[in-house]
Amino acid sequence: MRILITAGPTREYIDDVRFLSNASSGRMGYSIAAAAIERGHEVVLVSGPVELSPPAGCEVHPVETTDQLRQTCLDLFPRCDGVIATAAVCDYRPRQKVVGKMTKTGQPIVLELVETSDVLAELGNRKEHRWVVGFALESQDPRNNAMRKLRMKNCDCIVLNDTSAISSLTNHIEVLSPDAETIAEYSGRKEDIARQLMMFIEKVLRGI
Repeated sequence: MRILITAGPTREYIDDVRFLSNASSGRMGYSIAAAAIERGHEVVLVSGPVELSPPAGCEVHPVETTDQLRQTCLDLFPRCDGVIATAAVCDYRPRQKVVGKMTKTGQPIVLELVETSDVLAELGNRKEHRWVVGFALESQDPRNNAMRKLRMKNCDCIVLNDTSAISSLTNHIEVLSPDAETIAEYSGRKEDIARQLMMFIEKVLRGI
């Protein structure tokens, strides 16, 4: 299979030097990319800024902002068999970016934020014969929130994990079906989870 994988955070700039982002290390996505290559698949990795080296043998597309991630994925997805979306996409961006560098004035400032593009939802709406695996990082009402994302984004399944996964070497995930059933569950090092998840995808989603 030829698999599109998104990984790492996105950044939304306030001015030319400051940005909104999150603490995603990209490790889960990079581990999945490595596991897919180990199993003989072609990997197209779209990565936000991380301090990791891409696994040898994958096609890498570095991005920074959510709009860059969106456009790159929309360009690449038609030539792939499916997508595994692990990227931690910023949900909001400043309505207006300040040109140059803001300086202190001694007064509070108000930052107006607007929602960013929903990249996974767009891929889900365009999937046709392709499969879509989403990731949901949740801290409150996790299963209901994950299922809401699965349905809104037209995923074939969604991987639920919690905030303890951020910047960690280990993880615990549940794979949820459209019927809200736990169809797989894995714990351990992210590299080991990635191998198990790839075997699950090969068995359950290949050829849908």
